[in-house]
Amino acid sequence: MADAQIILAYSRDAGIVAIASGTKYQAAQGALQDSGFHRDAAGVYRLQAEDPDASRTTVTGLVRSAKAYGVTVTTSTRRFIDDTVRDIAVLLPGNWETQVELYCHPVWQEDLVPWLWDSGELGRAVQSDRIPYAATLTESASGTTLLLVERPGHQLDYLVGAFTPEPFDEGYGEPHAPRSIVLPPFPGRAARAITDRYLPAYDRAVHARRIAAAAGALDRIRTEHDTWSAMVASNRYSDATPLDIDALGTATAQFLDGAWRDFLTVVDHAPALLERCSPAAAPWPEDTDALARLADALGDAQAVREELARGTSRTRPELGARTWPAIATWLTHSEPFLRQARAATPHPRSALAVAAPPRILPPGRPTPRR
Repeated sequence: MADAQIILAYSRDAGIVAIASGTKYQAAQGALQDSGFHRDAAGVYRLQAEDPDASRTTVTGLVRSAKAYGVTVTTSTRRFIDDTVRDIAVLLPGNWETQVELYCHPVWQEDLVPWLWDSGELGRAVQSDRIPYAATLTESASGTTLLLVERPGHQLDYLVGAFTPEPFDEGYGEPHAPRSIVLPPFPGRAARAITDRYLPAYDRAVHARRIAAAAGALDRIRTEHDTWSAMVASNRYSDATPLDIDALGTATAQFLDGAWRDFLTVVDHAPALLERCSPAAAPWPEDTDALARLADALGDAQAVREELARGTSRTRPELGARTWPAIATWLTHSEPFLRQARAATPHPRSALAVAAPPRILPPGRPTPRR
């Protein structure tokens, strides 16, 4: 890979476009500016001349200018990725917003690694191959953001994978991550592969990760509750040290604080899981009442969180009195919840309602440098 490189591509709407790349990408930018290319808001350089003769003259001048700057000029074998991603997006179920991202300096693509939720070729490529640019597809109704890149080492194919969805944290190395797939250079076939293969696998992975997060939080609360209960019953710490009344009150408050913090994970993920549960269609129709109680308890916990978010002040005893009944209900009925959630399947994408205008990037993921 050259220290400074200009990649030329053809765009259906913009004509000739150029991207500066390399550890000395500023030199490539200088050559482009000197040659009459204009930089847009995304950082892509465009040749605005509509006359083919003028365009050829400008490109010839660019080659000379690039040589003076010590910059290599290459021509992409693919059409500009912005055209590709927009053509695919309109064929996908739901409303998708697209955006081109540039990783001019090689280290910039490292920003992708923590947030890329992938167990396949895309994740490996981002860490080992040079990817100077990519495109995202974002659909807010499902909280999905996909990453599309030109497949390294191939003339025509693409790779598509996903970023970790909201409200999860980073996705690197997460065991439930879906596997990216190879896409052909034809929008219809690519959109069909995403719709029929990738999105169902992605949705199943999100579902499984939600179950794991909720189950893990409930297990932590149950373990701490068992420890606390044993302490109360014996009036001693776990090391057999006697427990006085003040220490018991402090230990109880600390337990309730920790239980609430862990239970917020359940509050984050349980609504989507409960929505998919269908006891009548599962082997355990008798779980219907338990799921109804869980939903009511979840509503109580959500109300408390909203009050706290609005700045409502609660003492520790007040907060414990408001939150513990909901937490206890979930501990009591966690088994029917988990078996129903594991038996459930995500809704088909075509059934998802369109919500608010989609966000461009997942929360927490760094904005691409231009």
